[in-house]
Amino acid sequence: MDKFDVVVVGAGPGGGHCARLLAKKGYKVLLLERYKDFGRNNFSSAGVPKEILSKFNLPENLVGSWWNRFVVVTTHRKRIWHSKENQGCVLDFQKMRQFLADEVSCHGGEVWLGCRHIDHIERDNDVLVTIKNNLTNTKIEVTSKVLVDATGAMRGVMCGKEKKKPSLATATGVEYLIEVDEKVYNAHAGALTFLLGHKWMPKGYSWVFPMEQNILKVGAGIYNQHHELIKEVKPLGHYIELLIEKYLQAKNYKILDIHGETLRYSSGLQDTYNDGRIIAIGDAVSTVNWLGGEGIRHAMESADIAHRFIYQFLEGERDSFDGYQRQMHSIFLQKWNLCERLAKRKYSQDTDDLVNKAFSYLEGMKLEDVVDILFYYKFEKISKGLVAFILRKLRSIFLK
Repeated sequence: MDKFDVVVVGAGPGGGHCARLLAKKGYKVLLLERYKDFGRNNFSSAGVPKEILSKFNLPENLVGSWWNRFVVVTTHRKRIWHSKENQGCVLDFQKMRQFLADEVSCHGGEVWLGCRHIDHIERDNDVLVTIKNNLTNTKIEVTSKVLVDATGAMRGVMCGKEKKKPSLATATGVEYLIEVDEKVYNAHAGALTFLLGHKWMPKGYSWVFPMEQNILKVGAGIYNQHHELIKEVKPLGHYIELLIEKYLQAKNYKILDIHGETLRYSSGLQDTYNDGRIIAIGDAVSTVNWLGGEGIRHAMESADIAHRFIYQFLEGERDSFDGYQRQMHSIFLQKWNLCERLAKRKYSQDTDDLVNKAFSYLEGMKLEDVVDILFYYKFEKISKGLVAFILRKLRSIFLK
C-alpha cells in the first residue's frame, strides 16, 4: 500500500497549487484528477487581473490573451473603460491546470489521472483513502497523514457519504468556445465584455472573453433564485446564441467546445473547513466572488493559507487545523458577505433601469478604479463615482 504525506483530491487551481507548494517543500504528495486529461474539465472563463501571475508564480505562456478594456452592455446602453496598459488576462485554464500538475511531478509528487476519491477512514495516525481508477475500473487504497478536499462545489470529501452539507445557493454557467473570423475577433480582442439586463441574461449575465487569435469564449450564467419581476427564463443556450447573433453578429462561426458548471455557495461561509486530518480549500469552502463568479485567484489564495497549516501540522508545530477557518474568514468573510448582498439584489430584484443607473456611477472612472472595485472589492470607490455622477447631472441641468 502506498503511503503519502498529503493526498489532494481535485486538480483544479486550488488543488494543483496546494499540491505544488507541498511537493516543493519535499513532502510526498499525491494529486488526484478524476478525468483522464485536463481538457475534459476545462470549464473556467478565467478572466483575472494581471497580478495573478506574479503572486502565484505562473508563467506568461498560460495566458490566452491580455485585456486593457472593460465593456458593459445593458439592454439599452454600452459603456467602455480602457487603459494604455494591460490590466489583466484570460488564462488558458487547461494549460494552467496541466502546468500545476507538471510542477507537482517535477518536485517529486505523483499525479494520478482518471482517479477519484470514493471513501476515507480517519485513523489514529493517518487517513485510509479509497480511490477508484476510472480507466481500469479498479479500487486502490493509500494512506496519508493529511487529506485535502479540493473537489470544488461538490465538496466530495468533506461532505461525502451521509455527511450533512450546509445550505447552499447555486448559480449555473454555460460557455461556448467558438472560432470566428478575424473581423469579429478583432472587434472584441483586448476586452472583457459583460452583457447585463433582462434582454441579454435575466437573473444573471453573459460574457465575451478573447482567447488566442480568432477564438472567443462566450457564455451565460444564471443565479438560481426567485426573481421578483421575472417569471420565466429560457435555457442558457438561448442567451448565448442571442449574444452571438445579435451582439457579435458572427455570421459564420464554429463551436469548438461547450462546457459549464454549477457553483454552490454557502451563505455566510458556513462550510466545514477542517475535520481531524481533513482540510478543505477552494470552492469546497465557497472561495468564489458570488457577485461576479471569479474564483481562480481565491482558490489559489486559500491553497496558500491551507498549505502553511498543513506544513506546520506535518512538522509537529501544531496538532490540528484549528484556526484555519478563522484565518480564512479574516480574509474573505466581510467582503464576501457584501458581495452576497449585492448579488442577491442584482440577480433577484434588479430592473433594466437599476442596472443602467448602477453603471452610470462608474462612467467617469478610470479602468484602474473599476478593476479595484470589481476584482479587489474596494467598494468605497463607488462613492467617488457617485460624486462624479451627481456633478455630471448638475452640469447637464445648469448648462442647458
